[in-house]
Amino acid sequence: MKILFISSEVAPFSKTGGLGDVAGALPAALAALGHDVKVVTPRYRELRDAARLTPTGQSLTVRFPAGEASGPILSARLSAHLEVLFLENEFLYGNRDGLYGDAWGEFGDNARRFGYLSVGALQAAQRLGFVPDIIHANDWQTGLVPVALQRGFRATPLAHAKSVFTIHNLAYQGHFPKSVMGELGLPWELYTAEGGLEFYDQVNFLKGGLAFSDALTTVSPTYAREIQAPEQGYGLDGLLRRRSHRLHGILNGIDAHEWDPQADPFLPARFGPHDLTGKAACKRELLKRFGLPDGDAPVFAIVSRLAWQKGMDLLLDVLPTALQADIRFVGIGTGEGPLEEGLKALQARHPKQMAFHIGFDPALSHQVEAGADFFLMPSRYEPCGLNQMYSLRYGTVPIVRATGGLVDTVEGGLDGNGILFETFHPAALLAAIRRALALYADPPRLGEFRRRGMEKDFSWDASARKYEALYADLMAE
Repeated sequence: MKILFISSEVAPFSKTGGLGDVAGALPAALAALGHDVKVVTPRYRELRDAARLTPTGQSLTVRFPAGEASGPILSARLSAHLEVLFLENEFLYGNRDGLYGDAWGEFGDNARRFGYLSVGALQAAQRLGFVPDIIHANDWQTGLVPVALQRGFRATPLAHAKSVFTIHNLAYQGHFPKSVMGELGLPWELYTAEGGLEFYDQVNFLKGGLAFSDALTTVSPTYAREIQAPEQGYGLDGLLRRRSHRLHGILNGIDAHEWDPQADPFLPARFGPHDLTGKAACKRELLKRFGLPDGDAPVFAIVSRLAWQKGMDLLLDVLPTALQADIRFVGIGTGEGPLEEGLKALQARHPKQMAFHIGFDPALSHQVEAGADFFLMPSRYEPCGLNQMYSLRYGTVPIVRATGGLVDTVEGGLDGNGILFETFHPAALLAAIRRALALYADPPRLGEFRRRGMEKDFSWDASARKYEALYADLMAE
């Protein structure tokens, strides 16, 4: 099968969140199954591993009513069946820091930037003679891909491809003034509320992907159900209910090679499900790294964007009470200013119990997952989540709200591998923390929780096979 995979970010070359991880891992897993996969993404200024890029000798031109945009196509061949193509354009991608915005907010020309990606990715396939069976787009930045396939590429070999569109987070939709219809040359008959691009007198790129794709997926089964209800549908639940027969929830996987406590180069000691002695050494080193006193107190941790979605305000409400017990709290994250300041203030009041690193440090995040006893994810909503899977793999018991992918991966109860709470309320989170303290006081039961979590398989292999089956069903239609 030939698969064209289009994403605005692809790890390890570019990443702001889970989309980058998925766009790096899923194509690799599909290629490992023997499929011919080409990934298309922008060539940003802050591109990592730029030395791996080579010119393809091909370029593309996208004609907009206000003027054309063009640029070369670069390549990074990752394996025999996997190639990443980069669309280069100095004005759209190369002359700025950040992928979607900067300290001043979202870039004002994002509609044009990602319109170029959507049309340019299809052109790139044509230029290189790649005729895909499946064209897989992701999130609002590529929402115009299925639209372009149906309207602009009907007379090309690409018209025979089936389109798949994945929703990684429905809350981010790509809203733009309706003037972008003319600026991008989009037919005005598509500006309709019923099955078109119009959304409360604006253009909605995500809606285009939802309305025009042959199949829709999202990143966990529970999230696929949740977004069909008003609370998490963000105004698109009606469209999703109408297309529910085309909507599939496929759980994300994790990179089982990068996140392996038995071989992790970032850890001071290795460990596995049948020998947890190395985890105690990781805990001692973690406390030392954060400047906290060693001892037998349980360590609670977060590695998170400090954001409303992640429930960090709920955590700030609960921590003052939780820190009255003999616990330690460590974390890594960056995000909304008031949340950063709140954590700093708490750290100042509890310097012997709490330490927080503002920023992102990949090595330290591995050490936190390995050295902590409990990992907190009190999310308001969570399409999939990856850290709870990292935690389970590292024998760190996750404490999560029962939503989205969290409830699909963490098993509660006496014979579970984690602790779940239902209601988004301080009392519910505090009760979950107290259950964790009771679990910590029972070492044999804690050991069983850890082992059950570590024996779960969250690798991309199973998820890739589900996508493979979906693709095959579409091709058979």
